[in-house]
Amino acid sequence: MKEELEMSKFYDACDNTKRLSIIAGPCVFEGKQHALDMAGKLFEICESNGVNFCFKTSFDKANRTSGKSYRGEGFDEAWYGLSAVKEVIECEVLTDVHENWQCGATNADILQIPAFLCRQTDLIQSAVESGKPVNIKKGQFLAPNEMRNVVEKAESFGASKIIITERGTTFGYNNLVVDMRSLHIMKNFNYPVIMDCTHAVQSPGGLGDSSGGDRRMAKVIARAATAVGVAGLFMEVHQDPDNAPSDGPNMIRLDKFSDLLSELIEVDYISKKYINMEGYES
Repeated sequence: MKEELEMSKFYDACDNTKRLSIIAGPCVFEGKQHALDMAGKLFEICESNGVNFCFKTSFDKANRTSGKSYRGEGFDEAWYGLSAVKEVIECEVLTDVHENWQCGATNADILQIPAFLCRQTDLIQSAVESGKPVNIKKGQFLAPNEMRNVVEKAESFGASKIIITERGTTFGYNNLVVDMRSLHIMKNFNYPVIMDCTHAVQSPGGLGDSSGGDRRMAKVIARAATAVGVAGLFMEVHQDPDNAPSDGPNMIRLDKFSDLLSELIEVDYISKKYINMEGYES
């Protein structure tokens, strides 16, 4: 492992006791210009509201329902696209990793372990050894207290900058539910807890050869999680989700993002100010 973890201003400001942080962006990397446009608009909205922001997009959607589904523009194209976002927009970026080699090769500032891979020991080790903060999504098949094992596994490889993300729990076929108690339980592991409010409204495989979802409920999940008191929210956002190549049914429309964020900031303020958390008046 690198002697010192790479610096991440986003991670340092992402804390269960501080103002709400936002991880947002399109589901999959669709090209350099699209990434720049989306990152620029999201960054502007977050910055104008004083919100800690990290741009997310996946260079490869390796776990699509069907082998015919769009996976992305490839690692190399995404590498140059993410570099452009970092240089032009001057914000940090997050992307998924699915194989060990990707952990050291990607130029993302924060590495994300997909929910389906959250118990893959070698992948977690490689992510930790990159020296970058690691966002580990809780598997749809795990109870929140089981994530302690995952956290301790990452710690055993030297991790000290971990984010834990809830994304819902499998409930029968083609459905997920969110137990808000999960967020409180995982905050006891002493790392930032994030609520993925768009994947949580997914209907896995619900459209037969692709996943469905209901983006209207993403706002409900976002408000509820913020009221519980979390470090931040993970939201997939797109300018035209109905025609997006991946996860369109779940993604929040870009033109609705600003109003939603304003609501969430108010809820966050109320949920945290009474317990005298940092950044809020007692």
